[in-house]
Amino acid sequence: MRVLLIGPPAAGKGTQAVLLAARLSIQHISTGDLFREHVGQGTELGQNAHSYLRAGLLAPDEVTIEVIKERLARPDTERGFLLDGFPRNLAQAEALDGTLAESESGLDAVLELGIPEVQVVRRIAGRRLCRQDHEHIFHVDYSPPVVAGVCDVCGGELYQREDDREATVRTRLEVYRTETAPVVAHYQAMGLVTTVSALGQVQEVLDRALAAIGQGRPPANSV
Repeated sequence: MRVLLIGPPAAGKGTQAVLLAARLSIQHISTGDLFREHVGQGTELGQNAHSYLRAGLLAPDEVTIEVIKERLARPDTERGFLLDGFPRNLAQAEALDGTLAESESGLDAVLELGIPEVQVVRRIAGRRLCRQDHEHIFHVDYSPPVVAGVCDVCGGELYQREDDREATVRTRLEVYRTETAPVVAHYQAMGLVTTVSALGQVQEVLDRALAAIGQGRPPANSV
């Protein structure tokens, strides 16, 4: 099975991608993981991408597309794959379609994780990290510390990352609407898209996603 998982920031895409790929016994293909792999191995693709990544920029489409094409050409994708983080715009989607057409295949399903923008802002803007250990993460609504502003684990100061501030989140959402939403429309025109609610517990969302591609039943209390 060849699946594309797509959704806005804070929809839980990374978590669901790993779980879905494991349940379907297919390869989880993440652009972030691929870039780290190529940079670590010092490949030509990694060298091309490194300067952009080091500057905190997205790699150009042509570099990203070549990284994905190389990955899809590996034998372990013959059983199937789940794409996470690609395509992020229409040009990349069209390149993906062309790459798959060359091997006389195509996507079997596109799963869109749907979540209201107000929930995206709430999920991200409420996060607080410990200055002493960034693995200690809290949320002002969902998992607040016992003492406001203080890490339960080590007593460090909790703070909000610049990337998590509401204004930044809304900018990211605008980028998603402008660049990535057209990808959803592109595959909707092909009849491939199923929208799955990203609200609820992780297992509930996973069950909905599996049901959407005919691999299970949705939870009884599905949102």
